[in-house]
Amino acid sequence: MKYLYVDTTSNFLYTGIVDKDLLLCERKIRFDKDLSTMALTTIVDMMDENNIKPNDINKIILVNGPGSFTGCRIGITIAKTYAWSLNIPITTISSLEAMALIDDEYDFYVPMLDARRDYVFSGIYDKDNNQILKNQYVKKSIVETAITNMSDNFVFITNDELDVNGPKINYDPNILKIVLKYKDKESVNPHGIDAEYLKLTEAEEKLNDNKC
Repeated sequence: MKYLYVDTTSNFLYTGIVDKDLLLCERKIRFDKDLSTMALTTIVDMMDENNIKPNDINKIILVNGPGSFTGCRIGITIAKTYAWSLNIPITTISSLEAMALIDDEYDFYVPMLDARRDYVFSGIYDKDNNQILKNQYVKKSIVETAITNMSDNFVFITNDELDVNGPKINYDPNILKIVLKYKDKESVNPHGIDAEYLKLTEAEEKLNDNKC
């Protein structure tokens, strides 16, 4: 069984192919504004360099947010089209779930994405990747208070320039570990896949305010 992993929810392309319990290849490249033009080409090149044909992939594991609006759409478009056109099973996971799966040195892991104005996308996971605090759009201080009241043995994970109250490490995905964790997760209809933004759009927030 070969699994293709795709994550474009930030300025980085994180992608790789896992065959059974082995990581065959991976790419971790910061593209910034070039992500939309380079993501698919890089994935194709990775497969070509390893003599892997599109039909060799048995399942796609897609990270569908939260994260960059444009980044999420890029990965979703690539993965949905691939899965639908070749009838390949596809499943989705949260970027925060993936970020929490880096190692098992700490008791708790706090993935954090900058949502601006002192808000973040975050959650809290234990070392077995069980979710302790649900993924949400929340004030950074609330997450900091929650984790410091919970344990001294924790770490924040982020690639953003965030000042946090505790130890912090950069996110460098363990693609093999992520794929092995989620490879058996239930597949979904590719047409039903959308981005997991967590935060309502401005129009949705105003609509909710008007209902109050």
